[in-house]
Amino acid sequence: MSATATTEKKYLKWYQKLAYGSGDLASNCSYGLVSSFVLLYLTGTLGLDSAIIGSLMLASKVLDGISDVIFGTLIDRTHSKLGKARPWMLFGQVGVSLCLFLLFAIPAGSTTMQYIYFFIVYTALNAVFYTANGIAYSSLVALITKNNNERVQLGSFRFMFAVVTNIFMGFAVTGMVEKFGSGAAGWRTTALIFAIVGLVVNTISCLAVKELPEEELSGNTSEAAEEGKAVAEEKKHGFAETAKILVHNKYYLMILAIYIVYYIMSNLTTGAGVFCATYYWGDGSLLGQFSMMKMFPVIIALAFAPVLIKKTGSMQKVNFWGYAISSVLGIPMIYFAMQKNLSMFLLFMFIKGVFAGTLSGSLNALIAEASGYTTRTTGVHMDGMMYSCSSLGVKVGGGIGTAAVGWLLKLGGFVGTATVQSESAIRMIFNLYITFPFVIGIIITVLLAFLDVEKANKKWDAEHKKEAQA
Repeated sequence: MSATATTEKKYLKWYQKLAYGSGDLASNCSYGLVSSFVLLYLTGTLGLDSAIIGSLMLASKVLDGISDVIFGTLIDRTHSKLGKARPWMLFGQVGVSLCLFLLFAIPAGSTTMQYIYFFIVYTALNAVFYTANGIAYSSLVALITKNNNERVQLGSFRFMFAVVTNIFMGFAVTGMVEKFGSGAAGWRTTALIFAIVGLVVNTISCLAVKELPEEELSGNTSEAAEEGKAVAEEKKHGFAETAKILVHNKYYLMILAIYIVYYIMSNLTTGAGVFCATYYWGDGSLLGQFSMMKMFPVIIALAFAPVLIKKTGSMQKVNFWGYAISSVLGIPMIYFAMQKNLSMFLLFMFIKGVFAGTLSGSLNALIAEASGYTTRTTGVHMDGMMYSCSSLGVKVGGGIGTAAVGWLLKLGGFVGTATVQSESAIRMIFNLYITFPFVIGIIITVLLAFLDVEKANKKWDAEHKKEAQA
């Protein structure tokens, strides 16, 4: 096993890995700004109702979820000089940047028209352009390298950029809004800056890498598969048939479930963070520190995740035990939050994040393993469809998480224009930012315990190698 790993072909230069990872900086210029701040903009600046906004977000996500599988199929069927995924990644970002600016530039008018405007632009941003760009970006992991260690490294690079971007936003966005005139004008200018940065960085990320030739990609995933190539020959299937194959892959469903619950958790904390800092801890400027203690540990985790995974030979083991320890550490974190001991709360948030952070760098590599499982067992090569679980999970989970913040704030009695909130509203904010994410972390740990796709692939390879030798 170790001998095979040391001779595994390398496909990427260091700068290509770095350039690919920077694509998540571009992605989070839009995703991070919307998930963390759009509710504050809509309720605080425009005075819109948080529960109605939450409902519109969830309705939009229904359309968003449908578009994921559609774009996954389109990517699989694309043939161009840029390859399968890169055209969608390149041109999808143009629409993302345009819609990001428009979302934070809602014109004055009747409240009803503002809700309609928001729904249209928010849906176009997420269901069309972000979907096309996001699935293409994620699927590149399987299209630019066949080296599993490089795939893990790519995941680490991209999430490092995501972490840094979100930390920067936590410290900078509210200050940028004030600097550019506060209110609607401040949000509009801030969104424009992030839209331009996203467009430039995404273009660099897309053009710095090159997809492998289709004949190499459609080749089999291992020596054993090569010997049994009649089983692994690529076949052409219609949308319905490929969708059926997809939902019958239990590992696809597990990874999709992990993505959904992970991003419910993520968007609960990002959406409620500014409210928790302002109303529970009494200092809105703490948001930057919260973002750093939440995100910076992930950089540390991603730095040593490839080493741990290579040493153990299992992404599942590293991720499961990391999340199990993180869940236990959540108990003292909640206790110190209830005691309003800020220093100890931040310390346990940091340590907890280090153990949970390994998952961020290996999820894309796990999807590649799940895609390899499909190729092995059915003979169908469908990376675009397989990677739809990342975009689908991000947006369905993110949509539910963001919508839940709006609904539950309203249920708790939160009033956007009030400077002092009721005790029930503050209690709800505490649960949104701290208690509910703790429970979701336990659910993720359980799912990881069953995600043995690497073991299943090794078993299949061993069995078919014996058959080929016989």
